[in-house]
Amino acid sequence: MQNIKAIFHKISYIQYPLVVVSMVYYVLFIISMSNKAPDWQLLNNVLLFYGISLSFSTLQDTTKTQNKFSRKIWEHPKKGKRMLFIIVLLMVVLLVAGIIGMFGSTATIHREVSMGLIVLAIGLMGILKSASEMFENHRLDKNS
Repeated sequence: MQNIKAIFHKISYIQYPLVVVSMVYYVLFIISMSNKAPDWQLLNNVLLFYGISLSFSTLQDTTKTQNKFSRKIWEHPKKGKRMLFIIVLLMVVLLVAGIIGMFGSTATIHREVSMGLIVLAIGLMGILKSASEMFENHRLDKNS
């Protein structure tokens, strides 16, 4: 079983090239905004690739923190709960906005960007699961 976990933890590193791809599309989108009509397909690609990268990041080891900043959040009960609330709030807002855009608009580009928002929200759902595991694994009030 440890081998499978180690494989998944290694696969989680795919998140980094996906974030780079997302950032490239973001830069291209910003450049396209200098035109009178920005290329919204580029924004959709930003959302899609970033959402997929979040999904890969959930495969990392939740028994370890990545840095001191993360450790400070997940060890502290109030900060951890606040962070989980922020993730839930962001996920719900993006999901609702995506669903409203998907079913409430007839414009193709609105529907495509809405799909990107939905993918990003699904990625955040995975982050929420991993964050809750990290909170349980690291909080000082339960693990001391």
